[in-house]
Formats: sequence, structure tokens, C-alpha cells
Amino acid sequence: MSIQEDALEYHSRNPKGKIEVVATKPCYTARDLSLAYSPGVAEPCLRIKEDPDSVYEYTTKGNLVAVLSNGTAVLGLGNIGPLAAKPVMEGKGILFKKFADINVFDIELNAPDPEDVIKACKMLEPTFGGINLEDIKAPECFYIEERLRKELNIPVFHDDQHGTAVISAAAFQNAVSIIGKDPSKMKVVFSGGGAAAMACANMFLNIGVKLENILMCDSKGVIYKGRNEGMNPYKERFARETKLRTLTEALDGADAFVGVSVAGAVTGEMVKKMAKDPIIFAMANPEPEILPEEIQKVRSDAIIATGRSDYPNQVNNVLCFPFMFRGALDTRSRAINEEMKVAASQALAALAREPVPDIVAAAYGGTKFQFGREYLIPKPFDPRVLLWVAPAVAEAATKTGVARIKITDLDEYKEHLESLMGNRYVVMRTLRNTVRRSVQDTKYIPKIVFAEGENEKILKAAQIVKDDKIADPILLGDAEKIRAKIKSMNLTSLFEATVIDPLKATNTTAYAEALLKKRERKGMTPSRAERIIRNRNYYGPMMLEMGDADGLLNGLTQSYPETIRPMLHTIGTKPGQRVAGIYMMIFKSRILFFADTTVNTNMKAEELAHIAIETANMAGQYLQTEPRVAMLSYSNFGSAPTDSSCMMKKAVEIAKQRRPDLIIDGEMQVDPAVDEKIASQFFPFSKIQGDANVLIFPNLSSANIAYKLLLKLGGAEAIGPILIGMNKPVNVIQTGADVLDVVNIATFTAIAIQNAREAKEK
Repeated sequence: MSIQEDALEYHSRNPKGKIEVVATKPCYTARDLSLAYSPGVAEPCLRIKEDPDSVYEYTTKGNLVAVLSNGTAVLGLGNIGPLAAKPVMEGKGILFKKFADINVFDIELNAPDPEDVIKACKMLEPTFGGINLEDIKAPECFYIEERLRKELNIPVFHDDQHGTAVISAAAFQNAVSIIGKDPSKMKVVFSGGGAAAMACANMFLNIGVKLENILMCDSKGVIYKGRNEGMNPYKERFARETKLRTLTEALDGADAFVGVSVAGAVTGEMVKKMAKDPIIFAMANPEPEILPEEIQKVRSDAIIATGRSDYPNQVNNVLCFPFMFRGALDTRSRAINEEMKVAASQALAALAREPVPDIVAAAYGGTKFQFGREYLIPKPFDPRVLLWVAPAVAEAATKTGVARIKITDLDEYKEHLESLMGNRYVVMRTLRNTVRRSVQDTKYIPKIVFAEGENEKILKAAQIVKDDKIADPILLGDAEKIRAKIKSMNLTSLFEATVIDPLKATNTTAYAEALLKKRERKGMTPSRAERIIRNRNYYGPMMLEMGDADGLLNGLTQSYPETIRPMLHTIGTKPGQRVAGIYMMIFKSRILFFADTTVNTNMKAEELAHIAIETANMAGQYLQTEPRVAMLSYSNFGSAPTDSSCMMKKAVEIAKQRRPDLIIDGEMQVDPAVDEKIASQFFPFSKIQGDANVLIFPNLSSANIAYKLLLKLGGAEAIGPILIGMNKPVNVIQTGADVLDVVNIATFTAIAIQNAREAKEK
């Protein structure tokens, strides 16, 4: 099937189009209806009449944007009219929601006269928190936006102008830093006299390019002083006293080219005559002014960007408008000003210089990205863009006085934004804050060994762990390779990190002797101890045993058994306990702990009781809430007495004997464990009334299947596995985990270290 056929099928499958309205309040009963509509709705109406600003409290206005077009300049399709523009406007709605959780109504106006567009927007002002103008031809778009910015009290943003400008300026800042030129001395040529070109040129002035060094060309050639043909007041600002008349002449000796015009406007011969290390942003869509391969034929030193996703450095407006409006809406800004645009551009440029998380690589087929000539700006699916750009915009709005709500605590605002990204981010942010507070209080940073120190994911995670003051990482592996990777990946926080090569370490004799003492009656010989202690799988755990580290992470590049076995041989389990793997399952409205998901195939009642108690202890420590344990089975309180269900029942009895204060019940099916209505109706005697937060499964198969099924099909987010029952704080990283997963497990490990220190001090 061709891309054209794919696109038509995508848009036409039921439900038609790309967006819908979803109710945010219940409307199932007569009472719900009386609150949603008459008579209850009268109350917020009267409050808003008395206090107009309260509309933001009682309606969706504060998170609702109009994506509005008259269809006069749609994508690269031209003046196709408002009806044909509707698929594009719906598409913008998806992007607003996906990337910044902003609701959208798309509005297509049959209004070729700009005065009609202005009038319509003014009439719509009560409905929306902001207006995103889209696909309106120049020069009318300039006039419309200027008028609306003066006459409306909500932010108005013409994305075709400013979105492209913000992102291309971010890419330009980074390109300039790579080649080492001074933007104030650079000759920059713009191709295209429309909305995007004007906005880009204005933005480039804001980041240091001088007006006298800009040459702008349109379809008639160079815009110069005294030219009459095709001129308007907006072009006049960029008219130069020059004898140059063509784009070919303008590019001779130019340091940079910024194209928002038409395909084929630039040739290889023109590129040849540009200055050293030319910056060439050929952003015409769908075909650029010159293809990157044509540039590379004649200039190996060029830095290139396009508007296409199949080449590096795509200037994609989705990097701007969702996050620009997020910051503007959250501050209830009256406008989007130049300072807010510059702040967004600088934030994007700064983010591109940061290490790129694996979740971004996964979204682009495993491609790895690193700051440089082919990675000047972040990728649209980088979740960090929200956390960098929206706060920068909100801060600029606050400082420049256009914000009705002043955001002064940016860390608190970032925490709020994280909640838009999913509960996983909220939970882990809370736990990271717990670790940091403990570090501040105790003045002690946990030392965590990363046994696979040569792995790039591990190195990225170690940098985050160190930067966030979660722990002080110790990296195991070939020291020369590790240092080289740290340098090449520009992981500055790890430049002074502790790196140990077990093959060359000087303390292996003492470690081997200690290992031999532990295992001499389990087949260990002196020669074997000397040999295997140089294996990082044994060296890492022995660092904990010898008091040279506090915690350990291992397993990203190897199987679970070969990772955990050395831990059991060296560190071992707590007296009388079994090791188990726990997953924290995060749902929209609750958090559950599943055990045992990774280690024990079949267990006895005594072991299940141990695991239930230890998992409950962990849940209480991590969530600061009372654990409520359900021992799961296919039987409900003796309804199907078999060996398996009786074992779960016995485990409950043992757990109650050991921890009389623990809220635990079973055996029970999962329904009464998590559904209050079923529990109260059929099992009112149970201590668990649908409010369990710890679920103990009868065997590894059921636990593993349950967590993976909910992860893939049930909308859950999973964090883990987290080991319990071990003598020291160690954890096994799942094969294929991403950087964020490693950071999360490191956070759990740090909390376990802090809890162990507190218990020892008591």
C-alpha cells in the first residue's frame, strides 16, 4: 500500500477524522445530569458573571486552544480553502494533546478577507485560552496576528511564522557553537519573503545576527532599497542598500542560508561559493530548496537542516507550539511575546546538548543521537522537551509581565508538568525527592556499583543518578574504555567518577580470601576464588560485603540467572528468607505491588508469608502508606480447596502470626482484592475491601503473566523488578531496560541503602 493510500485509510477508518470530545465528568445518573446541566450548571454561570476570571476554575477555557485557519496557505498545498484544510487542523489538535495535554477545537473559517478572520477571533475569545493561527497566507497573516495581539486578552500565535523561527534559531545557535563563528559577524541569506522567512529573520536578530548582515530574497530576487515589485511594509524592514539582485549572487561568500521558499531554489554551484563551514537550512516542504545529498557532493563541511523527517536535523514545528502554549496557558498569559519565543529557542538549544535518553532512540528505530552536526535540535518524541520548554516560556512570561499567574517556583512547576507525562514520572519524582532529602539530612550520598560500566545506557543513567544526587556511582569495567566513552559522550558529571577494572584491581587477594571463606564448604577452592573474583559479577557484590560500597546494579547485558547467582553466593539472603522480585504497577488511580514476578517458580506457605511481609514493608517505605496484602488464588475463602488455595490460606495464617499488625487476607480471587463493590457485596468479613495495594501470587507463572499482561494491554506502567530478601541492597536490571529504567532501579536501591543505615543506627 502506498503512503497516499495509507494516509487515506488512516483518516477514513471509524471513527472518521482524528479527534473527538471526551467527557471529563460522570454523566450516568439523574443526579449527574442535574449537576452537568440544568439546574446545577446555573451556579458556575452566576459565579463567572460575578467574577469573570473564575471561568478558568469552572470550565475548560484555561486548557483549550483554537487551531484556526482560513485555508489560504495550507502546508505546501497552497490556497486549497478551509474545508480541505480541516485534516491539517485536526492533526494539529492531536499534536497539542499528545505532547502537552492541551485540548483543541479546530476551526476552519470561510473568510478570505483578513478583517473577517479578525472579527471571528474576537467573537471566539470567550471560548478559548489561546488561539493558534495556522496556514494563513502572507502578508495577511502578519496583519491578522498584529491586530489580534493588540485587541485580544489571550495569547495568539501564528505557528507558520514563529514555530519555524523558534526551532531554526535553536538549531542555528548550536550550529554556530560547533563551527565557532560569531553570529554578529555572519552573513545570513534568507530565501522566501513570506511569514516563515520574516519570523525566522526576526528571531535570528534576537540571537545575535545583525540586520545589516541579512540578505533576504523572494521570488523576485533580492529585497533591496528602492525595489517596488512585490514589496510590502514587512519586507521593507529587510530591504538592503546593495547591488546584488539574485539568490546566486547573495549566496557568494555567505555563512548561512535559511530557506523557507520552494524546491530547487539552490544548486550545488551556489553552495560551492559559500564561506567555510556553511550552515544550510533548506526547510521548504515537502521538497527542500536543495537536497542534503546534493550539498554533500560539493561541501563536506556544511551543517544541514531540512523540514523532513528522513534527514538529520528536522525543523519540525511540533517542537514549539504545544510547549509554547503549555507555558502560556499555565501562566494565563495575555500574549506570547518575543522574550517567550527566545526562551523557548534557547531551551531547545540547551536540551540538544544533553545526553539523549534511550526512549528517544526507541521511537526512531533504535537510532542513537548525540549532539553534533547531525543532531542540533531535540527530536519531537523526546519527553524532556515539555520539561525544558514550557518552564522557560512560563518564566519569561512571568518576568515580562504578561502572565496573570506568576510562576516563581520552577521546580514545583516541572513536577506538575511531569504529572502530564504519566503517573510513573510522578511516583519516581516523589521517590527521588525522598532520596535527595535524606542525602541533605544525613550528608551521606549512597555509593552504588554499576557493574556494567562500559555500557552506554549505564553511563547515561550513572550521570543522571549523580546529577540528581541519588547516589555516587562506581563504574566497573575496562577503565580506559569507560573513560573514553565518558569523554566521547560528554558525560561531564562522570569525569571524576570512580572507575575500577576488576582485572587490574589491587585488592582482589583480600576479596578472594573473603569469598573463599564464604564458599569453602560449597565447592569453592583458593584457585577458583582467585580466578572468579576478577569477574565483575563477583567483584561487585564483594565490594558490598567488604564495606567498599553500599549497593549494586547489574544484569542489563546478561541473563537473570547468571546475574543473581553470584549475588546469592556472595551477599546471600536475610536469615530465613527467600529472595523475590517485585514490580510496582502504576495505574491511573492506584499503585499495586506484585510478587513474586521474577525469581521463585513454586513456593511453600512459609516462603509466601515471608515474601508477603517483606513486600508490605517495602510498599510502606516507598509509598508512605499502610500496606494491604491480598493473597491471591482462583479460590475465594475456601470455595475451591485444593493444594494451591490451601497453601495461600496457610500463608495468611503464618503472616498474621509473625506480623499481627499487618492487614492481610485470603485466599481470594483478584476481583474482591481490587473491586470494592464485589468485596462489600459478597465478602463483607474480609479485611481487604477492594483496597489491596500488595498482591501476592501463588507462583512465578501467574505473577509474571499478570504483570506483563497488564503492562501490554491494561494501561499499566511497571517499575522493577525490585529485589527483596537480600542481605544487602542489590538489584537486577532487566535485559533491554532503558536509561530511565536503570535510574528508577538505582533510586529504589538508594532508598534501601538509606533505610538500612537508619535501621542500623537505631
